[in-house]
Amino acid sequence: MESTTGTYTFGKEERLCRKLLIDQLFSGKASSFSAWPIRGVFLLVDDCQSEKAASTELLISVSKRYFKRAVKRNRVKRQIREAYRKNKALIAEALEKVTGKKLLLAVIWQDAKLHDTARVESKIQILLRRVADKLLHEEDRLPSCSKEDK
Repeated sequence: MESTTGTYTFGKEERLCRKLLIDQLFSGKASSFSAWPIRGVFLLVDDCQSEKAASTELLISVSKRYFKRAVKRNRVKRQIREAYRKNKALIAEALEKVTGKKLLLAVIWQDAKLHDTARVESKIQILLRRVADKLLHEEDRLPSCSKEDK
């Protein structure tokens, strides 16, 4: 599956960094679930950006509460980014069916110990599959742009 920036890339436009969108994601209307040691929070919002913007924006959070040293926090964030980059096609297919919407996704680390990269990648795969399933089930209830135009 090819995204707007390439097949296996994770560019700046795919990162969730606007405060307005982050506040909207954590306002209480988002869905969340856990694939231990990772918790995923996601929300579909109206896509008011141009076509160049990514259809999914990702935020990665690793708390200082679990890892005091930045080296360990950065390692976990790097593992999550790499796993997402390799497996983002899992949600791209489901998101294509929901028109006029953008997916905001936050991945939050919840464990005080490090895990190997293969385990982190398998948990990210589980998380992305669950988000894709939820998107496919919600697409029937969401109004699409084509229905509103008619």
